[in-house]
Amino acid sequence: MFVSGFIFVYFCSMRSFKALLVVFLLLHLQAQAQQDNVWSLQRCVQYAISHNISIKQDSLNARLARYTLLQSQLSQIPAVSASGSYGKSFGRSINPTTNQFVEGSYNSLSASGTVSALLFGGLQVRNNIAKNKFALEASKADLDQLKDDVSLNVANAFLVALLAKEQINISKNQVEVSIAQLSQTKSFATAGRLPELNVAQLESQLATDSSNLINSIASYNSAILDLKALLNLDFGAPFTIEVPDAEVEGQLAVSGMQPGDIYEKARDHFGSVKGSKLRVRAAEKGLSAARGGMYPQLSAGYQLGTNYASNYQSYTYTPSGYQVIGFAVDSINKRTYDVYQPSFTTSSAGIPFSTQFDNNLRHSVFLNLNIPIFNGWQTQYGIKQAKVNLESQRLNEFNAEQTLRQNVYKAHNNAVNSIQKYNAARRANDAATRALEFARKRYDLGLTSTVDLLVTQTTQFNAASNMVIAKYDLIFKLKVIDYYLGKEIKL
Repeated sequence: MFVSGFIFVYFCSMRSFKALLVVFLLLHLQAQAQQDNVWSLQRCVQYAISHNISIKQDSLNARLARYTLLQSQLSQIPAVSASGSYGKSFGRSINPTTNQFVEGSYNSLSASGTVSALLFGGLQVRNNIAKNKFALEASKADLDQLKDDVSLNVANAFLVALLAKEQINISKNQVEVSIAQLSQTKSFATAGRLPELNVAQLESQLATDSSNLINSIASYNSAILDLKALLNLDFGAPFTIEVPDAEVEGQLAVSGMQPGDIYEKARDHFGSVKGSKLRVRAAEKGLSAARGGMYPQLSAGYQLGTNYASNYQSYTYTPSGYQVIGFAVDSINKRTYDVYQPSFTTSSAGIPFSTQFDNNLRHSVFLNLNIPIFNGWQTQYGIKQAKVNLESQRLNEFNAEQTLRQNVYKAHNNAVNSIQKYNAARRANDAATRALEFARKRYDLGLTSTVDLLVTQTTQFNAASNMVIAKYDLIFKLKVIDYYLGKEIKL
């Protein structure tokens, strides 16, 4: 009995343990799923870089540039080619193995192989390789620039969503305050301390605050859709942004920086400037390659070939005796002698395929000199086009530097102005908050009207909204400065 009871308790405890384990796993999976739905700015940036369509297209362009470079490098290797032909001849033709005219039909086969290498070609190959190297580096710089641009756009969309979320909290707090004030005012009106007009005014204010809350929620949903579109994320996927501790007081050192210093740092790493410089170098090498077309080209080669003919035969002669073909007269001795010649039996046999290939094997070594004299001015106009392209790339480089300089000075000015706007909005919000506290105390004591309280409350609501807007506008302007300084965009 004791053993049976122990086994029963043991199994019960095991079932409870398994149940607890299942509950624990379910809770863990639920927490993990909730955590997977929370997106920080860093996660959004990384996901956008991995899934953005424009970045994928630029990655393909960089891959094509890499293949182009590899192809130009492999062009230095000697060219090897092989050819073969098979045919059947009828009538009178030249036997390819004996070079004699023959009658009838026969099969023929020929094979050859050639190895050729360019010894000198006006350095066109080397200049094309150098041009393609610079083009590849420019493609990489463009890709890096696009990643930075996408990161900045994601940061902007993320901050817009954060601002909309903050507006929801502000509107929600305003609705809660209006509900509490309406309840208190109804109590005062029931007790006869305040007229029913105050209740109607607060009901109107509550309706306005509720409308503001609905608008804030709609703005937040719209901002989330914009952010999902930028991330190339499924619109139906659960998505919650992580609210960071976005304090700006420790990031205001930008006001002491000079825009010229920011520009110097940005010029060293900015992809658009680096890419334009590399394209100038590529255009210079392209011009050198075009000029190489005016020089003679010298190449060397080696050729190996053989052939076979089905009517090519070998002949064997076997002695078969002698036969009289005439006589000779000895005039001195008055005698006649017979003249004999040997006779032979002739036999023929076809020469095997392998034997003909070995016997007919031929080799040749050659040098080929190609001197350009006239080709319809193609080389000359190719040089002129390369010169125009070089000048165009130099203008693009100048334009990229000027655009970067203008954007840096503008971003610095916007950041300084945003700092001033944020400080002013913060002071205005502090003052409006204190004024609202005093107004509420006076309203509770019956020393101020409902209209005055609502005006003060609206002023504080607008001041809080303006401060949040100024705060996130400043954060974005500071992130733009980090973008030009080459820093990681994060909160």
